Amino acid sequence: MHEELENFERNHVWDLVEPPPNYRPIGTKWVFKNKRGEDGMVVRNKARLASNCAANGCQVCFLNGFIEEEVYVRQPPGFESAGFPDRVYKLRKALYGLKQAPRAWYARLKSFCSNADKTLFLLSRSGDTTIVRIYVDDIIFGGSSHALVSSFAERMSEGI
Repeated sequence: MHEELENFERNHVWDLVEPPPNYRPIGTKWVFKNKRGEDGMVVRNKARLASNCAANGCQVCFLNGFIEEEVYVRQPPGFESAGFPDRVYKLRKALYGLKQAPRAWYARLKSFCSNADKTLFLLSRSGDTTIVRIYVDDIIFGGSSHALVSSFAERMSEGI
């Protein structure tokens, strides 16, 4: 859970703020999953509001899309700020499960990738390709070049 929250801080997903008057923040919920090795044994316990992973020799990432609406969420249970327990997080980027997430990703990707269909986008540079797939409110991407994938991740995290 600490790793997940550190990723949010590093990626500037939210800011801790005073709750606005007459505004009800959305609750947060931890989703737990056991990651198993080839032998079926649990190798890692994962807590999720978003995920990061690598597979098949390609760099593969999950990110949080930017949102335009003002959305506030409660601090995650068990991880409330000691100095500011009554504050809420104002989202800069969509969290897993947020209804604005799919639209945020589609608009952002369409602005600089060619799309093969409504959920598959391609970005090619100097003979290397990054493949991007969106599904509901998740995004996963990977590619043939670590540099191109890293550049894509940076563009998606910081803005175009």
